[in-house]
Amino acid sequence: MPPSVNHIRSVTEAYLARHPHERDSLAPLFSALATSDDPTHRKTFPAHVTCGAIVIASDRRVLHIAHRASGKLLAPGGHNEPGDRDLRAAALRELHEEAGVPPSAVVPLQDYEDVPLDIDVHSIDANPWKDEPAHHHVDFRWGFHLVAEHPVKLQEEEVDGYEWRLFTSAASPTVRSKLALLL
Repeated sequence: MPPSVNHIRSVTEAYLARHPHERDSLAPLFSALATSDDPTHRKTFPAHVTCGAIVIASDRRVLHIAHRASGKLLAPGGHNEPGDRDLRAAALRELHEEAGVPPSAVVPLQDYEDVPLDIDVHSIDANPWKDEPAHHHVDFRWGFHLVAEHPVKLQEEEVDGYEWRLFTSAASPTVRSKLALLL
């Protein structure tokens, strides 16, 4: 069973308690939550929830992977699946699938066990091959410390490469600014 609307709403409100100035930017999420459609389903348009893992190594570098679908260097992450019990579990599953890093190799950032580090809304171009219109991903980005050295083993169907970047060079400006306050 995918993460419930109540779970998504609860996590979002906990996040907004820390970042109240971001409420307006999450309007596509609130619109998705107001419908009867599953907000985590990849075919829910015009917006649906995705999850990512911001993994920080002991040297303050952040894992980025080259996603084939977008051609961009981003944090591991993607769409929710029916077996994801909650949003953080979806991020951990994606980390394991895409980068081969098991959940046992990471721990949530302190004080971020139940709250994402960042929630980002970004546009996705239409993809006629997948019969998908232009839409938005509402990406719940969960922060983790890498606590057990583990080699990155890429999921070659979806990922082309990886890179560890200093947190000050993280691909996402909102993640960079939030990590600057924590690290």
